[in-house]
Amino acid sequence: MPEILTERRGHLGLITLNRPKALNALNAEMCQLALEALLQWRDDPEIVQVAVQGAGERGLCAGGDIVAIYRDIKERTGSSENFWRIEYQLNALISEYPKPYIAIMDGIVLGGGIGISAHGSHRIVTETSLCGMPEVGIGLFPDVGGTHLLAKAPQAAGRLAALTGTKFGAADAMLLGLADVYVPQARLAELLEKLASEPVDALLGHFAEEPAEGFMHEEWVQAFTHQNLRTVLLELHKESAPKAQQMAKAQQMAKALQAACPSSVRLTDELIQQAGGDLRVDLQREFRAVVHRLDDPDFAEGIRAAVIDKDRTPHWVEYLPGLSHEQRTAKQLGPLPGAELNFALLEH
Repeated sequence: MPEILTERRGHLGLITLNRPKALNALNAEMCQLALEALLQWRDDPEIVQVAVQGAGERGLCAGGDIVAIYRDIKERTGSSENFWRIEYQLNALISEYPKPYIAIMDGIVLGGGIGISAHGSHRIVTETSLCGMPEVGIGLFPDVGGTHLLAKAPQAAGRLAALTGTKFGAADAMLLGLADVYVPQARLAELLEKLASEPVDALLGHFAEEPAEGFMHEEWVQAFTHQNLRTVLLELHKESAPKAQQMAKAQQMAKALQAACPSSVRLTDELIQQAGGDLRVDLQREFRAVVHRLDDPDFAEGIRAAVIDKDRTPHWVEYLPGLSHEQRTAKQLGPLPGAELNFALLEH
């Protein structure tokens, strides 16, 4: 069965990520096929709008195939660099797409799933949406334009999402600017059916509802405005929110920040400070960092602990020989020994 399904439904071009057993995790071939379909439909007058969804009942996409990346770290075949080179160009194409790009962000939408959805023009979440950029937990950072998106979010909430890797629901995805509208899951099939013949802007008002309340609007989240992370933790630990539930959430975020890979947190912070302007520039910066990150021991260790051995006890390397924290971060933002990211695939 193909891992990407493309079909025409009237005036709608529909892409379905079709690896349900792997929670539709992305690989280079899937990104290439999605990119080619979008380029074809971009110039097709019969296609008025496009949509992307995930096969199965669990979600749109759990991110990239990190097991394959782990193998590449060990074998250094260049497959990860090739994957990111295609994926990042796909992210740029989605952001620049001249026709409505409708992302059905139902169920799990993590990492690369955010990349294939949140850069679109019409982002739809449901009551089952569980979104996030959890890369700091595996020794990476929010890539696929994640630093661009979270730099543009309300400062405290964006930084919380980036530095803790926490997962969040529909209301918080909308607050962060990663989604636009909430539609109950039970109405998605009807919406997709109507999109075959009616423009999305004329439809969404009839389907949109208010999501259940999230947590990123709460006052304690403002602790993440402090640049010094020790101060952030102090503020979270002394949090005396009026509701016990809010206090528990603040403590949960403190634990998540402390558990995150320290070198990833520092790199993420620096990337977000530089991001938020031109997406292509931000993707080029992320591409440098993600390729350099293949050589950092924390990345392999994070994947090992999460999905290889599954012991959930990564042993982070606090210091690399001869490098201060600042030098380690700066090195990962430096020029690449090979080709930098360009957007040649989009110049069709």
